Amino acid sequence: MATPQVGKKAPAINLPMSPAGKFKLSDQKGKYVVLYFYPRDNTPGCTQEACDFRDHLAGSKAKDTVVVGISTDSVTSHVKFSGKFELTFPLLADEDHAVAEKYGVWVEKKNYGKTYMGLQRSTFLIDPEGKVAHIWPEVKVKGHVAEVAEKLEELRKG
Repeated sequence: MATPQVGKKAPAINLPMSPAGKFKLSDQKGKYVVLYFYPRDNTPGCTQEACDFRDHLAGSKAKDTVVVGISTDSVTSHVKFSGKFELTFPLLADEDHAVAEKYGVWVEKKNYGKTYMGLQRSTFLIDPEGKVAHIWPEVKVKGHVAEVAEKLEELRKG
């Protein structure tokens, strides 16, 4: 499936989240949403990315911004991961990868000569009207959260 386009309405999200409840993108109107897709709980890159968001964006003074992580791990896995690293934002369980497919981040990957389907580390910035404001495809963890914070500041200033 094609990746959503900047300036277009973001695909709907209605997923179970940690520690409990459901997350609906439509409930976030009026706020910026930093939606980041990551491959797996408790892996080095994913842990670093989650901690960077926790330290530099999620607890920010910006009450107009919501950070949300999405992977195909279960809510149970997310609860353990969140607790272990004291994450201050929800993690969504996209176990059937339906949302990842809507966002174009469920892709063929290769590792050690094996080909498989998996999540491509990507971030989508959704504006207060529910439109895609910016996309970071194929994210490299180092320095990524700073780029997201910079883009948010730029958007806020208009």
